[in-house]
Amino acid sequence: MTLTRDDDVLGGEPRIQGTRIAVRHVGGRVIDGGQTPAHVADQLDVSLADVYEALAYYYAHIDEMRALEAENEAAFADVRDESLKPKEPVQ
Repeated sequence: MTLTRDDDVLGGEPRIQGTRIAVRHVGGRVIDGGQTPAHVADQLDVSLADVYEALAYYYAHIDEMRALEAENEAAFADVRDESLKPKEPVQ
């Protein structure tokens, strides 16, 4: 198996072993981005088998992938909101 989890890498998200490429990133490129698995493999410098294994995991755990994406979007929204607020009132 080429997928792994490690709490110290990507917050424990499932990823391709030896990389920081999350399963949901592969799924996003293929499913949402319309890229072919071969193109994704080439662009991310991983094997086509790794891409297909990530996609198989993605589809087998779709609720988990959606939850991770929602958590990620919420975290980015929080950072975006905080970064747009000045720390001191502008006069």
